[in-house]
Amino acid sequence: MAGKNMNYFLMDGTPNGRIKCTLANWTGVAYKIPRIKLVDCKNIDYLKQSGVYFLFSKGDGDRPLVYVGQSGTRKNGEGILNRLKEHHASPKQGLEDWYEAVAFTTSNNIFGATEISWLENRFFSLAVNANRYEAKNGNEPNAGNVTEEKESELEEYVEYAKIVMGVLGHLVFEPLVQNRTPHNTECVETDDNLEFFMEQKMQNTGMTVKAKCKRSSEGYIVLRGSVINSKINEKTCSGVAKKAREKAKVDENYTLLEDVLFSSPSAASMFVTGASSNGYTAWKTAEGKTLKAVETSEAEEL
Repeated sequence: MAGKNMNYFLMDGTPNGRIKCTLANWTGVAYKIPRIKLVDCKNIDYLKQSGVYFLFSKGDGDRPLVYVGQSGTRKNGEGILNRLKEHHASPKQGLEDWYEAVAFTTSNNIFGATEISWLENRFFSLAVNANRYEAKNGNEPNAGNVTEEKESELEEYVEYAKIVMGVLGHLVFEPLVQNRTPHNTECVETDDNLEFFMEQKMQNTGMTVKAKCKRSSEGYIVLRGSVINSKINEKTCSGVAKKAREKAKVDENYTLLEDVLFSSPSAASMFVTGASSNGYTAWKTAEGKTLKAVETSEAEEL
């Protein structure tokens, strides 16, 4: 992907305050607004337009929470901002404990009711499919009807908005594993995204674990479809791996039903085996090259 030129304005002069974001060759305008700063937004004209917004909460479970909403321009001349005010005054409309909002509109106020309904549905679907955040909308938003030409135009808007959202700190649209082919657990392998394997018979259960792992910019991902050990060794399995196993979704054969991210390869391999494991030697490419050997070779090429 080609580089992108992005413009950020720290509206309060601090990185944890309000941020306005625009992108070269994109008509969109985005705002990141801490809830406590909502009162300072009353004079922002762009927020009086139609658009789509997101409310974020840290939640109490395994994943953070997101609510996807939309707002058209009302007779009183207020759009997105007025809707955010309603969420602030009546927290049960959406997310009760939201701490931050991200709003998307355009520099030329071209979104009508049809466009924002389609965008709300599209963003909601992307968030659900990425499975990073728990989407807290009561029902799936209605997509409405748009022409093929308009859908193509809106998809382009969405692609830019996904980039902006990620840079603003929310990977709500980004699945852990990129380039996975639809309806398949297999991934499209690229030079910088090698797939690693582990196959080992476990003495404590007699099971043969078979797992796949990929590196990412965030760490090491054990891929869904991997078969993990049914038991753990309480003495040698790390706390991180134990906690991940408690939360992991598996079927009756201990086949992993979702991707799981770890900060180290050893935590990933211990998650699979349920016991002490050195991930740098346990994970190997299809050719039998260990992760340690791969990373050593990469370092030598620098």
